Amino acid sequence: MNYNIEYEREEDGRWLAEVNELPGVLAYGKTSDEAMAKAEVLALRVLAERLDQGERKPEPITITFIAA
Repeated sequence: MNYNIEYEREEDGRWLAEVNELPGVLAYGKTSDEAMAKAEVLALRVLAERLDQGERKPEPITITFIAA
């Protein structure tokens, strides 16, 4: 499965990164790299939890970063 991390700078200067394929997976950071790293970690935690709970089967994943 492919996951895209979209990121953009907010008006207040913070960076927001979001994984649209995983509702609720979004993170803020002081830099774009920080926001993207936090979003990636959260996405992997969500996927690991779903595997652990038997909600999905293991499959290869790809994570791509996209500037908004």
